[in-house]
Amino acid sequence: MAEEVRSFSDVKATLIKRPATDAKPQEAPTKKRDAQGRSYATGRRKNAVARVWIKPGSGKVTINTREEAVYFARPVLRMILRQPLVVTNRETQFDVVATVKGGGLSGQAGAVRHGISRALVNYEPELKPLLKQKGFMTRDSRMVERKKYGKAKARRSFQFSKR
Repeated sequence: MAEEVRSFSDVKATLIKRPATDAKPQEAPTKKRDAQGRSYATGRRKNAVARVWIKPGSGKVTINTREEAVYFARPVLRMILRQPLVVTNRETQFDVVATVKGGGLSGQAGAVRHGISRALVNYEPELKPLLKQKGFMTRDSRMVERKKYGKAKARRSFQFSKR
């Protein structure tokens, strides 16, 4: 029958008593690789979408069939896309092949970085906490604000004339 409750501590005690559930132990995340030993992921930033494959190699990065130094001429963009490899100390262990569409060079570099991070986690799941802590696993959701009617740009107004 029902237990008699006389105080709040009795209520608390009945709430704390939970039936034992058959808790399954957490399974280790699986490694996702194709027949050639590559790992694939998609990265996004602004309007850019990057499809990224990583495979064991010497650290060569190819974007849209061109070398990274040719495609991303600015050193800052090359630094951005190499960040996940540098943080995980895998710069010379993986070759990266990426195809990028849409957006500008800055958005494309961010998309490739996001794709490399996700592909690394697919290849080695134990890297996820480190990459997540550095913020590389999160898709940067910032987008360009749309233009409003009656304005020159999104927020910029036309010059005001009193007379």
